Amino acid sequence: MWLSNFRIVLADRVIENGAVSIEDGIIAEISETPVANADVDGRGLLLMPGMIDMHGDMIEREIEPRPGVRMPMEMGLRDLDMKLATAGVTTAYASLSFAPGSTYGHMRSYDFTSEMIRAVVAARPNLLIDHRVHARFEVTFPAALSVVKELVGEGSVDLVSLCDHTPGQGQYRNLELQAANISKNKGISLEAAAEQLQQRIRDRQETAGDMTATLRAITQYCALHGVPVASHDDDTIEKVELMDSLGANISEFPVTLEAAKEANRRGMLNAMGAPNALRGQSYSGNLSAREAHEAGVLDLLAADYHPSAMLPAVLVLGKTDPNGLPGAAKLTSLNPARALGLEDRGEIRVGLRADLLIASDAGVGRVHATLSRGRFVHSDGALALSGLSTRHETVIRMS
Repeated sequence: MWLSNFRIVLADRVIENGAVSIEDGIIAEISETPVANADVDGRGLLLMPGMIDMHGDMIEREIEPRPGVRMPMEMGLRDLDMKLATAGVTTAYASLSFAPGSTYGHMRSYDFTSEMIRAVVAARPNLLIDHRVHARFEVTFPAALSVVKELVGEGSVDLVSLCDHTPGQGQYRNLELQAANISKNKGISLEAAAEQLQQRIRDRQETAGDMTATLRAITQYCALHGVPVASHDDDTIEKVELMDSLGANISEFPVTLEAAKEANRRGMLNAMGAPNALRGQSYSGNLSAREAHEAGVLDLLAADYHPSAMLPAVLVLGKTDPNGLPGAAKLTSLNPARALGLEDRGEIRVGLRADLLIASDAGVGRVHATLSRGRFVHSDGALALSGLSTRHETVIRMS
């Protein structure tokens, strides 16, 4: 199958009017000029590498769209799969947490999170795109090591991140604001809320030594099984130093520019949210992804909670990136592929998977079609695709 008359975004440059041939789901040839009688005429649209999302928090909201309103897990996975394909995401790491004390604590218990992880693994053959599992562990979760050994050992987890949401650090540095939020949400006094926070801080301090030993055991086990490890909400040089020493190779959502620069200096890759980059600011008042990009320390963009922000964020950053659109596109393709050990994808290059997206760059941009292993898994009808192979009945036709 030939796709011709596209602006093809390579890793280092843009072919202004070229063509790509796909055979058996693999990129077979790249032409610097259009070809005659192509199967798909791009009419000058962008052809970009399919996006790789290393951190997507959406699955819980698909399964429970309102508090206490539970939908079938199969339906939630199906709906999320379609949304990701529509956004141009071809590889997605479902971010699933073991954090019973969080806002979504009833969905982040050992039993329920383990069930969701295994449901994702079981559903993979029937979904449109490549779904993987990103397991998030609170460092205070008592059973973290045993759960890591169980799930990583059985091959159900592809990425592990270590989170510390203890008050007074990370994204929860402002104790007064956090106490006010707890007071409002739980209907208790400010004094009672503040005491709860202080108790959590004391508990964390008392177990610091044991916790570090557990974290080291987790990262060593992950390394043994080839599973990458990320830190989360790094806010100080000291925390980055600790996570680097434990073997983390990704710093997720660094809270300060100081921490992001230190992670960069140590060879860790900084990952931030596409919504942050698109809006130009963090919703929680932390480091702006645009500021990190301007400083040259932004390496990866993740969907976080809104996958449709990924293409617009790439287009925004492409206007200021030293390497233009190819440089910005790496944030959602080549860089995450390398960070996560995915050697068969991440750029438009002969021999790699034909995971691609077709998009316009007008306004905030629009994904017109998505290909996973060379098959159209989403199309909005903007291109004539008659006679081409598609996967499942969920491919969208609007023409």
